[in-house]
Amino acid sequence: MTSFTSNGIAYDRGGPRGELPIVLIHAGVADRGMWDPIWPELTGDRDVVRLDLRGFGDSAARPAGAVSHPADVLDMLSEMGVDRCHVVGASLGAGVAVEVALARPSAVASLLLAAPGGSLLTEMTPDLRAFLDAERTALERGDLDAAVDANLAWWVEGTRRSADQVDPSVRERVRRMQRRAFEVTADWDDVEEQELDPPALDRLSEIEVPVLVLVGGLDLDTVHNAVGRVVAGISGARRVNWADAGHLPSLENPAAFTGLLQEWVKDTPIAAG
Repeated sequence: MTSFTSNGIAYDRGGPRGELPIVLIHAGVADRGMWDPIWPELTGDRDVVRLDLRGFGDSAARPAGAVSHPADVLDMLSEMGVDRCHVVGASLGAGVAVEVALARPSAVASLLLAAPGGSLLTEMTPDLRAFLDAERTALERGDLDAAVDANLAWWVEGTRRSADQVDPSVRERVRRMQRRAFEVTADWDDVEEQELDPPALDRLSEIEVPVLVLVGGLDLDTVHNAVGRVVAGISGARRVNWADAGHLPSLENPAAFTGLLQEWVKDTPIAAG
């Protein structure tokens, strides 16, 4: 059953309590439903939390002020009584995860970033510019289908393969989640997003917990640039490359991702908070 925080953030919590929880933060083309393929196995032996960031999925309440995804995550943890956890972030969620670790270092035991996105993207590469132009053009003419298709083309297929080379069930899952996000935020043009100042990429050296960065070989150039900066900026950060994956490796290969995550939290030493 879906739970809600006092300020309207939807989340699920499952699995046995005892060990440090795992918190899953979704991509910007998705919502907490992106974790459906790994949820049953992961919650079979771990305490796991997944949430919808504000403006996605069931976190549809219009904010009273600026949106702060890290603050919403931290408020959720506080209301649940979770003092420390492993944080897993996909794309936009990876940027949020890093900002959570910077805002409250004691709350984060480790980070798994699959793959860096959101606030961790700073290079305006040609592929990122092409996506932004396509999405903006579609939204300006009110064509949500075309805007969704643009997101699928860049963030699901990527620039190195065609739609028929991707599992159609993955495309349809992302299509539903992305369209829902567009519908939820259709009248949010005046809503601002609070940005970290200085930005996360300028503060990577402050992160002292274990960090694993997963990147697909078929992902966008801007993401590969972000991976390089994150791995270089965080002492001891480990990089894992999946040559045949795109930007959403947990959806393309959920079994392998579950195994990677389970091994990561099992083998990661937990320093004092």
